[in-house]
Amino acid sequence: MSQSDLKIGIIGTGAIGGFYGAMLVNGGNDVHFLLRSEYQAVKEKGITISSLVNPELHIHPVQAYQDAADMPKCDWLLVGAKSTADNLGDIIAAAGKPDAKVVLLQNGLNNEDHLRPLLPDSMHLIGGLCYVCLFREGPGLVKHQSNGMIDLGYHSGPAVSKEEQQALLKEGAALLESGNIPTRLLPGVDEARWQKLVWNAPFNGISVVLNAGTQELVGNPASRKLITEMMEEVIAAARARGIDIPDGVIGYMFKGTEIMPDYYPSMYHDWLHKRPMELDALYGELLRLGKEAGCSLPKIEAMLDQLKFLQARYLSNQ
Repeated sequence: MSQSDLKIGIIGTGAIGGFYGAMLVNGGNDVHFLLRSEYQAVKEKGITISSLVNPELHIHPVQAYQDAADMPKCDWLLVGAKSTADNLGDIIAAAGKPDAKVVLLQNGLNNEDHLRPLLPDSMHLIGGLCYVCLFREGPGLVKHQSNGMIDLGYHSGPAVSKEEQQALLKEGAALLESGNIPTRLLPGVDEARWQKLVWNAPFNGISVVLNAGTQELVGNPASRKLITEMMEEVIAAARARGIDIPDGVIGYMFKGTEIMPDYYPSMYHDWLHKRPMELDALYGELLRLGKEAGCSLPKIEAMLDQLKFLQARYLSNQ
């Protein structure tokens, strides 16, 4: 099957799904978007990506659906839905072909392990790690600040040999790169997810608790010290579980954060709009895995307690 014949499904058309889906449409691909609350707005006005580094991109009309059962069966599914989404396994099974390639674009640890039992054995599950600064400005409106690369790693499915797995990853990379999305292939997803969490765990939570963006957080000695200590806890837990985290990663991450535009992570936007935060995916799983390895993460645990308090307060008022 040629690339032009492939059907691509976007499950969860928020900031992540909207951005990558629109880029793929712009690359000439046949893309189908599953939406819920934003369906009507996207159907009427399309998807607009306003970028600080690329020309504005407007996609209209959009092939949009409210029910996965109404979508054509897709060859590839990009899952941008939050880890808090309900019935994700059923939705993916309904939207994909029996041998669909499912790319999971979520933050956190062990996401693929949790999703795998909910999917048909015939589907391929691929971890996708996004390195992108963006947020949702409104229904169908995405503000892109920088980056956009995706790392792909095969998790599980009918491709048993390394050769088969690499062939599928190369197919996925070619598909993404047709939409001008830089892609790297990984030997696996665990190490990459842990390394990404070294940044995500401190910056997501602290942005909420201190109500601040990345530039203020790295520029203030007190918040910078706290971020460093939380990064050290994540690294210690990773290494206790046999995950290789390179020396110097903290300095490298601070340098990268200092040069990127002022950014408010995804958890900040969930808090701002009073949506459930991905507390278990980012913190609960980390604490469980750390405890299993005999690691104490007191700063991470304190951060989670504060976030639980804030979330309970606003959700109880809804």
